Amino acid sequence: FSITKEREKKEEEEDNPGGTGYQQIEPFPLGFCCHAQGAFSEVYMVKEKKTGKLFAMKCVKKKQKRDLNLENEIAVLRRIKHDNVVGMEDLYESQTHFYLIMQLVAGGELFDRILDRGVYSEKDASSVIQQVLQAVSYLHENGIVHRDLKPENILYYSQAENSKIMISDFGLSKMVDHDIMSTACGTPGYVAPEVLAQKPYSKAVDCWSIGVITYILLCGYPPFYEESETRLFSKIMKAQYEFDSPFWDDISDSAKDFIRNMMQKNPSMRLSTDAALRHPWIIGKTARSQDIYYSVSAQIQKNFAKSKWKVSPC
Repeated sequence: FSITKEREKKEEEEDNPGGTGYQQIEPFPLGFCCHAQGAFSEVYMVKEKKTGKLFAMKCVKKKQKRDLNLENEIAVLRRIKHDNVVGMEDLYESQTHFYLIMQLVAGGELFDRILDRGVYSEKDASSVIQQVLQAVSYLHENGIVHRDLKPENILYYSQAENSKIMISDFGLSKMVDHDIMSTACGTPGYVAPEVLAQKPYSKAVDCWSIGVITYILLCGYPPFYEESETRLFSKIMKAQYEFDSPFWDDISDSAKDFIRNMMQKNPSMRLSTDAALRHPWIIGKTARSQDIYYSVSAQIQKNFAKSKWKVSPC
């Protein structure tokens, strides 16, 4: 009897998880999210019963203690609404779980899309970074610093060839009333020097990360790479990177200038998102149309196996 009861309860939960008014489409999750301090969630595709519209539902199991990181993520998601940011549509709560109803973003990750293209140029990279800058500029205007910008958190909205870019994963983001933060967090290869140096930092850390992402999009490998984490951190803190030949020989001087200005060691010398949006390489005047697919895709496949760079939680 108890087994039957448990099965009925499970079926009811799948049909209407948490009493949310959304029906689970598939029995298996679309993916998993690992949050700060070991929190873990499953993401399911669900259908809103009233409208038939599809969403992603993130199911987060409640902890015994108050989960400040989740509370922060929810507060951030409630505050933002932008075309290039994955938004939260609704929030439900049961005795055991939180259910975050999110926009369904089905176009895949940035690297996967580049590998699937067959043709790829500076102009394509410039278009991606322009949309990232628009999203992050909006966040900064609203007092939010993302703090974990990386290619895995840059998604395509749909499978359409001209699909827009979406910024995701606000688990490490921070709402700031003033411009200074001190908690060290992020993903090592994308973290700004001042964070690693354990100095107070500002929203300029996001601009550094965008510079790192731009670098990778134009050559397929990271600007800083060392097997030893100590040596990696040392290189980042010195902003010690190169535009190596032959990988950068066909890349425009304007693209390199943009990266240099985003990856300034001194955060006060870094371009802001608004200034970056006015850079000639971003507004489309100087980005080259030459196909760099073969070189970039080969390096992406070599250097970015899934989950290669781990998250450093706050």
